[in-house]
Amino acid sequence: MKRLLLYIVPLMVLASCSSYRYHTTKMEGTDFSQYRTYSWLPPVDSLSKSYFDNDIAEANILETANRELEARGLTYSKENPDLLFRYVAIVNNKKRPVYGGGGPWGMWGYNPWMWGPGWGWGFGYGWGWNRPVGEERYRAGHIIIEARDRRSNKVVWQARGSGEVRTPEQAINKLSEVVTGVMEQFPVEARRSR
Repeated sequence: MKRLLLYIVPLMVLASCSSYRYHTTKMEGTDFSQYRTYSWLPPVDSLSKSYFDNDIAEANILETANRELEARGLTYSKENPDLLFRYVAIVNNKKRPVYGGGGPWGMWGYNPWMWGPGWGWGFGYGWGWNRPVGEERYRAGHIIIEARDRRSNKVVWQARGSGEVRTPEQAINKLSEVVTGVMEQFPVEARRSR
């Protein structure tokens, strides 16, 4: 029973993780506490296959980002803001390998001898656990937000949330969650009211 739990618990943890991944970068040596005000630049042409090219998507992105920026002590200002934010929303086609399963060594459990994604026991023997049996196409959505210092005109921070999207409606409905995840990467911690 204990062995079974060793395999089931990690699978449950992986299943509960967000389907989006977040990445960030910043200009080293920048004191982000110096910034007090912000504004928005027009969004970059989204290349989004019309997923995010509508008023609902734009409102979801801006409302969520504004709420997150205000929670970090920044105030919206059209007159000489310290930071200029811009977002780009992209949906593109991607491919990923599909791995087969089965065989005498291939039912559930991590195979430490495999370099790619896949699950199986033993040394990777069996029918298809270690080798892709084909490719699957999917659509990946990306929300990228960057902050530009208005005085120096340099990008000082950028973050991206990327994940699979199945339908335009699902992509738009998840925007608040994804933008919140992107803004959590900002170098100033949010001050939430309790």
